[in-house]
Amino acid sequence: MDTLYHQTNKQIQDVQSQMGRLETTDRQSVHLLENELQARIDQIFNQLERLEILASKEPPNRRQNAKLRVDQLKYDVQHLQTALRNFQHRRYAREAQEREREELLSRSFTTNDADTSIPIDETLQFNSSLQNAHRGMDDLLGSGSSILNGLRDQRSTLKGTHKKMLDVANMLGLSNTVMRFIEKRATQDKFIMMAGMLATCFVMFLVVKYLS
Repeated sequence: MDTLYHQTNKQIQDVQSQMGRLETTDRQSVHLLENELQARIDQIFNQLERLEILASKEPPNRRQNAKLRVDQLKYDVQHLQTALRNFQHRRYAREAQEREREELLSRSFTTNDADTSIPIDETLQFNSSLQNAHRGMDDLLGSGSSILNGLRDQRSTLKGTHKKMLDVANMLGLSNTVMRFIEKRATQDKFIMMAGMLATCFVMFLVVKYLS
């Protein structure tokens, strides 16, 4: 297993060094380098499958360490695979933009050519949707702020009511049991209010996160 492990690790290091050539390779040859790197990455994945089988057959006192080493190699090669795909996506997008620019520059227009009109309906619709989304978020934030203000007012009201009830209880000479019941109920109301405030804040956070 050690021999295959070191061989695989060496191949990963070689691919890492070759990845740096992608940015400097000319457009006519870059896809050949991409295919070569992808083939080497696929080969490494196949070797990792063999390493996983060999690691599972290691003695119990070495098995865990062997699996950890294989997992590290797997993480490294997955990182290389992701980097290669990201480069390819960027290259495809860049080439598409260049083709569109060349088509636009090579197109000849006449005075009455209908193609000279730039389609802006989609852009206007997109901007309108964005504005509607922003207005909706503002309304939700305003509603959340109103709810929080209402909860704060309720808290102040509950505190005042609690104080008045204690004063009345003292005046009427109520028992300690009744007093404790009143205080317990006031504490429960406070927790309910706090839970409501936290739930409102959480909903506002989700709205801002997923609608922005």
